Amino acid sequence: MKKIASFLLNKLPRPMLINLSIFLRPLIYLFFKGNKFTDPIDGKSYRKFLPYGYGKQRENALSPGTLSLERHRQMWLYLKNETDFFTQNYKVLHIAPEQEFLRKFKKMKNLDYTSADLFSPIVDVKADILDLPFEDESFDVIFCNHVLEHIIDDKKAMSELYRVMKKGGWGILQVPMKNSLGKTYEDFTITDPKERQKHFGQYDHVRWYGMDYFERLKSVGFSVDINFYSQKFSEQEQKRFGLNVTEILPVVRK
Repeated sequence: MKKIASFLLNKLPRPMLINLSIFLRPLIYLFFKGNKFTDPIDGKSYRKFLPYGYGKQRENALSPGTLSLERHRQMWLYLKNETDFFTQNYKVLHIAPEQEFLRKFKKMKNLDYTSADLFSPIVDVKADILDLPFEDESFDVIFCNHVLEHIIDDKKAMSELYRVMKKGGWGILQVPMKNSLGKTYEDFTITDPKERQKHFGQYDHVRWYGMDYFERLKSVGFSVDINFYSQKFSEQEQKRFGLNVTEILPVVRK
C-alpha cells in the first residue's frame, strides 16, 4: 500500500488526486476508518494518514478523505478556533483555491466568495496574480497558499494582494519555508524541472523561502503575525490531527 500511495502521490497531479478522492470517498473512508487520526476538516477519523512528499515522503501527512496536508489542517483549525470566519459576513478572495476548501467555502452563506487563478478550470475568475482584475480594497479576507513560490516577481504579487485587501482586512499567505534559512534562496537561472526540484523542492518552484519572507510581506505594507499555531495544541492533539509543529501560519493584516 505504501509503495502504491507513493507512486500515485508523486505521479498524479494534486487536482486529479482530489477529484479521485471525492469519487472514491466512501471506499476510501471504509478502508482507512479508525480512531488514531482525525481530520478536523471533515471530522472523520482514520487508522492512519497517508505518506506524502516529492522525493522524501512525510509519514501520516495526507488525510485519506479530504487529501488535506498538515498546512491545510492547521489553517482550518486556526479559522475555526481563532476567527469569526464561519459566522461573520465577509467578502473573500481565494487565489488558486484548494479544492476541498473551495467546495466548503462556496456553500457558506455568510461569505461572498470569489476564487481566482490563471490556469485552473474550476475558479470563478481567470486572473493573473501580478495584475488582479479587482478594484482597490475589494476584499475583507484573502487566502493565497503555496502560490508565491511559483512566481519570479513575488513582490509584485504581494503588492497586488495588498492593493485589493480592504483596510482592516486580513489573510493567510502560506509558502514553503525553511525556518533554518535566514535569507530566501532563489536563482532564476535554474529553469530545468529536475534542477528546480533538486534546489527548491519541487519542479515548478523558483525559490525556498527563508525567515525574511515576513520582511518581504512587510515591505509592501502588510503587518504580519508569525504564528506557529500547531504548537498551541497538546502533543497528543498534534499527532491526532497530523500537524507539523515547525510549520508557520503567516497571518497578514492591512
